[in-house]
Amino acid sequence: MNIYAEHKKAIYDYEILEKFEGGMVLVGQEVKSIKTGHINLTGSYVVNNQGEFYLIGAKIPAYQPKNAPADYNPERPRKLLLNRKEINYLTGKVGQKGLALTPLKIYERKGRIKLEFGLAKGKKKFDKKEKIKKRDIERDIRRELK
Repeated sequence: MNIYAEHKKAIYDYEILEKFEGGMVLVGQEVKSIKTGHINLTGSYVVNNQGEFYLIGAKIPAYQPKNAPADYNPERPRKLLLNRKEINYLTGKVGQKGLALTPLKIYERKGRIKLEFGLAKGKKKFDKKEKIKKRDIERDIRRELK
């Protein structure tokens, strides 16, 4: 499994309740661009539009900018391929207050580009500080034990 991009800030900013995997509808040159590592998930999110889920805000530049079509949009919405059961479940969950879908990473499985996204709940500032403090304490303990 090759990981092409991770959204580490999402893990810091959100508490991930559940993780899901879905394929994406991509154009050929977008696949080539992703496989060379040219993708940016910062500021992207997943949204429900009439029973279909889309990845919004992910930047995938053209594989060869000089040969790109004139109407190529690197930030176009990309449809996610999910099972009907997952779509129904996520539609109900996203309707709840305080829950959002955020992309976590893009990787390849069996020759297909997949998106892992999570059902997330935003963290408060004190939660983030508490997590950093706990991580520092654990690091100090490990250092002392060595």
